[in-house]
Amino acid sequence: MLTKKQTIINGLHQKPILIDATYTSTKINQPIIIFCHGYKGFKDWGAWNLMANAFAKAGFYFIKFNFSHNGGTVEQPIDFPDLEAFGNNNYTKELDDLKTVIDWACNSSEIQKFANTNNITLIGHSRGGGITLIKAEEDTRIKKLISLASVSDFENRMMQLYEASQWQETGVTFVENGRTKQQMPHYYQFYEDFKANQDRFNIERAAKHLNKPHLIIHGDADTSVSITESKHIHNWNTNSKFVTIENADHVFGAKHPWEHNKLPLQLNTVIQKTLNFLNE
Repeated sequence: MLTKKQTIINGLHQKPILIDATYTSTKINQPIIIFCHGYKGFKDWGAWNLMANAFAKAGFYFIKFNFSHNGGTVEQPIDFPDLEAFGNNNYTKELDDLKTVIDWACNSSEIQKFANTNNITLIGHSRGGGITLIKAEEDTRIKKLISLASVSDFENRMMQLYEASQWQETGVTFVENGRTKQQMPHYYQFYEDFKANQDRFNIERAAKHLNKPHLIIHGDADTSVSITESKHIHNWNTNSKFVTIENADHVFGAKHPWEHNKLPLQLNTVIQKTLNFLNE
């Protein structure tokens, strides 16, 4: 029988982290998966809840969470009511949030009743793919990594969007959310944080030093993040396994809201490929 529990924990940056865990309450020693959403994402986007159910049914303790500064709130976790928080987000905060969630998972006596805290896998989608790759490389508690439609270069993506001198002058730049039509701010601190931690945030460096099983999955019809980026990661990490999902877009056939009780076909394929990898 599947159980879903929601938890709120304190982040390191004055904002809470909203978490949910989906698992089978009649099993013990379940391997843990922690899922990280991407840019302009949230844990309840689209078909992510159906994905959580699928992994839980397959015997995993599946955790997903909202980054503390993703623009959501505890009261309104879907979409982006807190644009001020969104504007103050950065890669340091996301890596700190992920560490805080891992710490919580490893130290929770409630989780230990059902899960094996010595067997943790990270799954990251899009920007979350870069965050999880960096964290998997630097945190010995992580045993395996799955990258879904991952970015390969934080700096290149940042500079495609923003002209640094103008950004510094105005202190803020805005990106439109194509779905909600909100003008979403990025304060200049985002760039300053990146420059101050440039080596740590180098995905190529992390991939080359990663010595853990790594599955890379990307759709060949992704117009948001080119499949070339995952191919770069695969080339940097010679021990990784690369899977192409034919005709799949950036979210593997899902959308928000997802008003069906079945997974999109391509996302279901992603899950099956991931389960095969985890059970090897």
